[in-house]
Amino acid sequence: MSAQPVMACVAVGANLGDAVATVRQALHQLAALPSTQLVRASSLYRSAPYEAQGPDFINAVALVQTQLSPLALLHALQAIELQSGRERPYKNAPRTLDLDVIFYGDVALDTPELAVPHPRWFERAFVLLPLAEIWPERVNPAQLAAVQDQAIQRITL
Repeated sequence: MSAQPVMACVAVGANLGDAVATVRQALHQLAALPSTQLVRASSLYRSAPYEAQGPDFINAVALVQTQLSPLALLHALQAIELQSGRERPYKNAPRTLDLDVIFYGDVALDTPELAVPHPRWFERAFVLLPLAEIWPERVNPAQLAAVQDQAIQRITL
C-alpha cells in the first residue's frame, strides 16, 4: 500500500449480458475496495466498439482515492472482472466487464503488466467524454475534437 492516498481514474466498460447492471455493480465494487473510496463516477455512456467487434458498450469513468499501489489496484480490478465472468479469448473480444487504470496520480509507469497513464486513453471517446464530465481539467478541447467521429451517447435511465 502507498502511504498517502492517490487519486486514480478507472475506465469501466461492458458489452455482454446486462451491461448497464454490470457497470453499475462494478462501480459499487470499486467503492468497496480496501483502502479505497469512490470519489465520483460519470454518467453511463453507450458507445460503438472501438477497434473491436460485438454489441455496443456501456461505459463510465470513476475517480477513486486509494492507498493501494498501482499493481495492487490493477489486481483488485482484475478480480472484479473475473467475478463478473470476464474471459479473454482473443484481443478486444466482447466482454462482460473491462476495468482499466487510466491514471494513478501523476505516476508514469510502463511495465509488461501495467502502463499508466493508459497509453491510448486520449484516443477513445468512451474515456474522454465521461472523464470530461467528472474531471474536466484532465481533458482539453483538442482531445475531444480528435474523437468527435466516434459514436458515443450519454444514456439516461
